[in-house]
Amino acid sequence: MTVSRRTFIGGMAAMLGGSTLVGCSSDMGSGPTKTNAAGSLALWCWPGGLSKTVLNETVQHFPEAGIKPSEIGGDFKQKLITTFSGGTNIPDITGLKGEDIASFLPQAERFVDLNTLGADKILGDYLEWKVKQATTLDGKLLGLPIDIGPTALYYREDVFAKGGLPTDPAKVASELGTWEDFLAAGLELKKSNPKALIVSDATDLYSLIVNQGKDRYIDRDNKFIGDGDHIKRAWDLATKAMTTKVDGRTPSGSPDWNAGLDQGTVPANIGAAWLALDMKAAAKASAGKWRLAATPDGPANYGGSFLAITKQAADPAKAFEVIKYMLSPDNQAKAYADATIFPAAPAAYDKPELKAKDPFFGGQVPIEVFGPAAKDIPIAYEAPADGALATAYSDALKTVQVGKKTPDQGWQEAVSKAKQIAKRQGVQ
Repeated sequence: MTVSRRTFIGGMAAMLGGSTLVGCSSDMGSGPTKTNAAGSLALWCWPGGLSKTVLNETVQHFPEAGIKPSEIGGDFKQKLITTFSGGTNIPDITGLKGEDIASFLPQAERFVDLNTLGADKILGDYLEWKVKQATTLDGKLLGLPIDIGPTALYYREDVFAKGGLPTDPAKVASELGTWEDFLAAGLELKKSNPKALIVSDATDLYSLIVNQGKDRYIDRDNKFIGDGDHIKRAWDLATKAMTTKVDGRTPSGSPDWNAGLDQGTVPANIGAAWLALDMKAAAKASAGKWRLAATPDGPANYGGSFLAITKQAADPAKAFEVIKYMLSPDNQAKAYADATIFPAAPAAYDKPELKAKDPFFGGQVPIEVFGPAAKDIPIAYEAPADGALATAYSDALKTVQVGKKTPDQGWQEAVSKAKQIAKRQGVQ
């Protein structure tokens, strides 16, 4: 249960990133200010958010546009919010992180509805569930998808073999097909190797299971559903990993996690396609011993972002030409080859760049696992305030993880705090 790249985890950003803009909206003014000067297009993104190869080719392809890319470090969302508030130096084109998109939907007036520029004619190129993430309830489209983060089970074939578990990816997917099966396999593995814990971090497991579903903490009618069965099941499975002691409590990217990949004490991770970059950097000694299988109980998505056009854009039509070109299926395939930026356009999955065997995974072809996962991710509703509520559960889970509360005590505390936050956010 690992998420690391682009500082995506830090408290499960897919669930926790949604509150800042809503809470600051009163400080952002009533809407856009003056239009940017003509003759150039300022483009903002964060480090690693775009393929440099594709970006450079795009700049060369549109010399008349005067594209001026800027790589914005630090808290990208907060810097964008601050710029909106100031009303000056607002980029024509900006990246919007997937974990932040729900919080920008209530501020749709700050962006051009891409459907008015012709996006509706090319939306079939992209996965429907990803497009829905950037679409308001009344149908406005804030951005085109840069990438996505479909998940898979990363596992050490040799460690699984010594523990008596299946090793073939198809058999792993079948025999570890549910989370109950997965946790049972963890107990079996622990019998032969007490240091090999199949769950790297149970708090991550909780958020991943929530992300597998169609519902979060608030429904489309703005009603609180954080005490529903879908949330309770995620809680119960995560706390079962804790109480049965198959939880390694090993945060991704930590020294223990990095070492554990090679040592076999972190024999499995559930992560997005881009996790492979982190693992290849950290697990050089175990390269070739890792395999990929389908995520138990179905795929989830971690990460994946968008390019949007602000209302200040001097030439929205040209800006749309730019992002349409940059995010075409061909260029998304190039972005994957260049920087493992996983395509949101399924046509890219058949490109040669995604068909190569990967020595790190013993010659497996990763797209054969991630491609079907990407297409099978459910369309989920993410409310602007979901992120604020998610903190109540992650905080309470940590108290259970360190033994300060029982699972039942933690659950009661999480629901109680979530209801309080929901009330302050105007949720019914």
